[in-house]
Amino acid sequence: MRIRIEGHTLPGRNPGGHRDVQVGIQLRRDPVEVVPADVAHAVWEIDVAESYAAGDRDFRGPAVQGKRGERFIYLTWLEGPDATMFRRAKLMLAGAPDAPSVTARVNLTDECGLPRCARLSPPAVEWSEDLG
Repeated sequence: MRIRIEGHTLPGRNPGGHRDVQVGIQLRRDPVEVVPADVAHAVWEIDVAESYAAGDRDFRGPAVQGKRGERFIYLTWLEGPDATMFRRAKLMLAGAPDAPSVTARVNLTDECGLPRCARLSPPAVEWSEDLG
């Protein structure tokens, strides 16, 4: 499955006392494809393998984290000149449509104007099937 993550409504470079904020996806332990948090939109594309062992849908790949039944992709927030991680958001894969190509539209700013963290759920994330 191909997952396109479209981040919108980013919090800016200096929200809530944080400085030089950036966001990226996490592959294994490292943030990659990092972009400044003041861009209009951030887009990441990831290939994820699916399996259906024992009738349950599961996900695998270098960007996939978590245990079976609770898999997710981290959106990792970094700050400062050393790009120190200070927050992460979990894009839960169970909400993804069962299709070869899907898009997750993610509002990256929480209600306090800070980088969104914790588990992403509607309306902060909207999944759709890409009809190609």
